[in-house]
Amino acid sequence: MDLQEKFDLLKKNLSALDSLCIAFSGGVDSTFLLKAAYDVLGDKVLAITARSSTYPEREYREAVEFTKKYGIPHEVILSEELDVDGFADNPVNRCYLCKNELFEKIDEIAKAKDISYIAEGSNMDDLGDYRPGLTAVSEHKVLSPLREAGLTKEEIRSLSKEMGLPTWNKPAFACLSSRFPYGQKITKEKLEMVDKAEQFLLDHGFRQVRVRHHGDIARIEVGQIEMENFLNLALMKEVQEYYKKLGFSYTALDLKGYRTGSMNETL
Repeated sequence: MDLQEKFDLLKKNLSALDSLCIAFSGGVDSTFLLKAAYDVLGDKVLAITARSSTYPEREYREAVEFTKKYGIPHEVILSEELDVDGFADNPVNRCYLCKNELFEKIDEIAKAKDISYIAEGSNMDDLGDYRPGLTAVSEHKVLSPLREAGLTKEEIRSLSKEMGLPTWNKPAFACLSSRFPYGQKITKEKLEMVDKAEQFLLDHGFRQVRVRHHGDIARIEVGQIEMENFLNLALMKEVQEYYKKLGFSYTALDLKGYRTGSMNETL
């Protein structure tokens, strides 16, 4: 199928649903899915965003602004993953524990509001990495309309650009818990360190950023085309000094650069 055929299939599949809750993070995929669903189903769609210490404030604000702009029904819930049994120990199935709790809460809302279906925004590219959260998607019978239509990340970006969505070129994002090696304890304080460390680089003009937390070492990943910008003595000194204030004794730049799932490379 070409791109237009995939988009038509997506809309056809969505039109067959009488009401729908969408797990909405404000990222590229869930924003595209939400807008496509709202265009087809109107107010029969409810966006649900979960706030927690693993979810940066900037992402939450963007999600709220988007739904307000288009008048899309939106509900915000509290979903503190650190309170989920075993999550803070950061096991290899951490994402499953998170998604399982999220979909349990969304399912309660859907039942209370008599909404028939729940959907999430994974795409075809998500099948190529270790994604334990997809097990929770399957167990809770959550729909994955973008995968069902065969859409990849780049295709979603292309369609988002055509639709005029602000997220069409938004950098990929994953929850802050993904910044820790499996088995390393996750705490609210560590999450705040990572959040502030990444925000510092974003404020300095970097777009695709990850700061991986390795105990007293901060391992910085930036996009390949941005790595040269990082090699500035004044900037490196500024970053190192700020990170030291956050609690990192050492700061390192990953020479391989940003890539999704780098913490899965040790599995």
